[in-house]
Amino acid sequence: MKFVDEALLKVQAGHGGRGCLSFRREKFIPFGGPDGGDGGVGGSVWLRAKEGINTLADFRIQRTFKAKNGEPGSGNDCFGRGGEDLYVDVPVGTTIKDVETDEELGDLKTAGEVLLVAKGGKGGWGNLRFKTSTNRAPRQFGSGLPGEKRTLALELKVIADVGLLGLPNAGKSTLISVLSAARPKVADYPFTTLYPNLGVVYCGEQRSFVMADIPGLIEGAADGAGLGIRFLKHLQRTRVLLHLVDILPPDPEADPVRDAKAIVGELRKFSASLVKKPRWLVLNKRDLVPDDEAERIARAIVAGLRHTGPCFLISAAAQRGTRELADAVMNFIDGQPAPANPYFVATRRAGAKTTGAAKPKAKAKAKAKAKAKAKSGGKAQPRKRSVSAGGRSSQRRPAAKKK
Repeated sequence: MKFVDEALLKVQAGHGGRGCLSFRREKFIPFGGPDGGDGGVGGSVWLRAKEGINTLADFRIQRTFKAKNGEPGSGNDCFGRGGEDLYVDVPVGTTIKDVETDEELGDLKTAGEVLLVAKGGKGGWGNLRFKTSTNRAPRQFGSGLPGEKRTLALELKVIADVGLLGLPNAGKSTLISVLSAARPKVADYPFTTLYPNLGVVYCGEQRSFVMADIPGLIEGAADGAGLGIRFLKHLQRTRVLLHLVDILPPDPEADPVRDAKAIVGELRKFSASLVKKPRWLVLNKRDLVPDDEAERIARAIVAGLRHTGPCFLISAAAQRGTRELADAVMNFIDGQPAPANPYFVATRRAGAKTTGAAKPKAKAKAKAKAKAKAKSGGKAQPRKRSVSAGGRSSQRRPAAKKK
């Protein structure tokens, strides 16, 4: 089914039923009085978030939804039946706006959540309601109020924990296909991805997160270049962004640092809140060059971007470093702190020497122990005895030998 994330639809609530003008007519009751009942309430229109729907394509076919009207009242104090409410199913993550007032009516984020978008009209009063002590034979009645009528703009924003961001052919679709069961189109030409793709990444028993892949961005996307920035709205619900950068772009004149800065500039043009989201740098395609050369390029890119957040050096095609990346993202979503520049440790080749700012605790303890031993001239230090509150030593005396 074609992916559609925007749609317009018209909703019309039901009108209230007309009140009844009637008088009681029975044998031996000459002045029965008014007995006209009220009209029924018109049906309302509700939007309901439902699982299993991932597109607004259905609203391209049916664009008008109208609830039933309330039935009119009748004699013998009979009230009219109310109109049945109309429920329209929409995907989870749909935002609803009123086209005429540009007011945001609601945001359906969870399955089963409902939103009233058009309220039914009230039923008209029958002449029984107008009876007073001075007006005992009223001939007034209400015609019922009309239901609300609106034109709505629906906008779908996918629900995901992690969003992939980057230039075309940076390896976003390859990464989501490796980490999840999603099978997006992967090819060696730009703009292969034309609509967002979702994939569930499993990191163990009862540990998983949803990853979203959107079409690639280029410089000038805010002005309409490429596919534009309309798909960036699908990243607004994510908790962390993975910015994929190709360390060896096919264009010899391309500069990874300049292109990465251009992507951040497009984010800033679209939404200031999107720029403030946690953004991790993922340097992809390390399998195209030797490991030492890949790490040298990675350090140069990080230094050029002045990136202080987590960085990963991976190869999505060769599945190198992808599992470490998924585990780090899962830990971050679970509430653990983000790793600090882990790509020199987590994704380095096996047997290589690791580097880091902090030394291991075991080495520090061994060094302190050697220093203390050197001060004592190589002799073992006498064991200190702890003294209790009463002034006596807590060390036990040897038991006396029995004679």
